[in-house]
Amino acid sequence: MPEGHSVHRIARQFDRNFVGRRVAASSPQGRFADGAAMIDGRLATSVRAVGKQMFLEFDDDIWLRVHLGMYGAWDFAGEIVADPTIASANGRMGQTNQRGTILDGPPVMDDAGENSLTSIGAPRRTRVSVRMSEQTKGLASDDGEWPPVPVGQVRLRLLTDITCADLRGPTACALQTPDEVLATIAKLGPDPLVDDPAEGEERFTSVVRRKPTSIALLLMDQSVVSGIGNVYRAEMLYRARLNPHTPGRDVPEEIVRELWRDWTRLLSIGVETGQMMTMDDLEPDAWRAAMASRDDRHWVYHRTGLPCRVCGTAIVMEELATRKLYWCPSCQA
Repeated sequence: MPEGHSVHRIARQFDRNFVGRRVAASSPQGRFADGAAMIDGRLATSVRAVGKQMFLEFDDDIWLRVHLGMYGAWDFAGEIVADPTIASANGRMGQTNQRGTILDGPPVMDDAGENSLTSIGAPRRTRVSVRMSEQTKGLASDDGEWPPVPVGQVRLRLLTDITCADLRGPTACALQTPDEVLATIAKLGPDPLVDDPAEGEERFTSVVRRKPTSIALLLMDQSVVSGIGNVYRAEMLYRARLNPHTPGRDVPEEIVRELWRDWTRLLSIGVETGQMMTMDDLEPDAWRAAMASRDDRHWVYHRTGLPCRVCGTAIVMEELATRKLYWCPSCQA
């Protein structure tokens, strides 16, 4: 399932390439034909992401709500405008590691096809897929036809004169009124990139500290905190050296607060880089290696049976509420 950083990056993609433009809308699959007809030809006026959900506003107070769920994806084609914040201080394109070091040279693309800082950057006639960790695969149209022929079950196509966005497999794709949008957001926990950080910390801490539910389940509960998925959950608990089965009310208040602050930091890194980087204080060479390989990017996630990077104990994986939980039984005892 896409985690919060990807949805925020998708919203930025829409902000750069659709907001302020009239949009043609259609439903090649047919399942959203009525909704597409209502927004066809309208002006996209704003976009926002909250946790794992995106809200795209059109004129006359019509909002499109999209939740990608487990299998949803946005594919972008056409001329994709670069994010101006990705240029380094010396005017060259580069990445910044967690030590603040500018890493000049070409952006790092890993062997799984995850986006680095600029992989959906400069305007180009191509097609990219934005999904969990923003995977990009070779989806360029063979014949150069514009707009490109829909591929697969496209629930919704949004099209400007130069940019196309195709939505496939979402859990939710619906039109809402402003009041319905507010009601949807009100059910979500705080998002560090949306809510006031101090207020978000208080909300998160207050809820966690009164719950008998395990902290592992609470971090995945979108009504408690927005945007955390399986990867960030495992990594945050390891970084806090916290047993995932500890009831929320038994977690010391300062550790709960540190979890919120860590999520704020990791989410910002994910939005900046397009990857769920959870290893700290890496030297430039190690940073590039981690950006190029998931195996060098995480402490425990997807490392079942491998030795803990700190103590050498085998990382375990267990099923918790139908999701896989990775942790170190020694460091997180």
